[in-house]
Amino acid sequence: MRLCRYGAPGEERAGLVDAAGGLRSLAGVIGDVSPEVLAPARLAALADIDLRTLPPVEAGVRLGVPVAGIGKYVCIGLNYRDHADEAGLPVPEEPIVFLKAITALSGPDDPIIPPIGATQLDWEAELAVIIGTCAKNVTVGEALDHVAGYCIANDVSERAFQMQSSQWDKGKGCDTFGPLGPWLVTRDEVPDPQDLAIWLEVNGRRMQSGNTRTMIFSVAEIVAYVSHYMTLMPGDVIATGTPPGVGMGMRPEPVYLQSGDVVELGIDGLGRQRQCVA
Repeated sequence: MRLCRYGAPGEERAGLVDAAGGLRSLAGVIGDVSPEVLAPARLAALADIDLRTLPPVEAGVRLGVPVAGIGKYVCIGLNYRDHADEAGLPVPEEPIVFLKAITALSGPDDPIIPPIGATQLDWEAELAVIIGTCAKNVTVGEALDHVAGYCIANDVSERAFQMQSSQWDKGKGCDTFGPLGPWLVTRDEVPDPQDLAIWLEVNGRRMQSGNTRTMIFSVAEIVAYVSHYMTLMPGDVIATGTPPGVGMGMRPEPVYLQSGDVVELGIDGLGRQRQCVA
């Protein structure tokens, strides 16, 4: 099942994508794709709906962040060995955890707006995990039971801001630095999150091409690890790291985003995003 939210910013409504790729309205079924809807019983009830009874939504409508009321946006750094190598940083012995500001969240096709003083705007295609049930001190074996589904994330970064100190947050949490979506794809449709192709292009040029099988720490290991340091609540997001090919790692010189550049990215079965740099 592919859940989404559509409409103008701040006025999004719940939707569901049918097998043909058409968008259907969930008005009258649920008020929004809220954290409460991510409970297993609620998702199961939605999966039983006859999609033919849901009114279609006009094509071309804006898609917003696929889950409302996200409480935490947790990120994992350097989770692909070859990305750590291109960044010139040591391969981590345990997950590197940082937080992205909730105000960074934006729709999958909304523009990226560079903050004042930005000079090193970069991209990072990532698999994002959406938590469905409360997770605290869970084991690796239990971890995926707490996942509602998956979506695409672009961990937009301003490298000059990021590297000014040991804390990465200010280079990661600027407004529009968190495109998420287009859909939340429920866990039953992603039998193995460690076998998903992931790619990103800038102005039609392929920059990133990888697979989640090369993660240093698996999705289950990440969820379990993070749950030992903070309680994960329904609707929380974890971005699981990026494969190689970011602008900072380009040789002989880094390549950064400029005004007018177009970023497109996708993951097997999870759809695609498209952002223009304002």
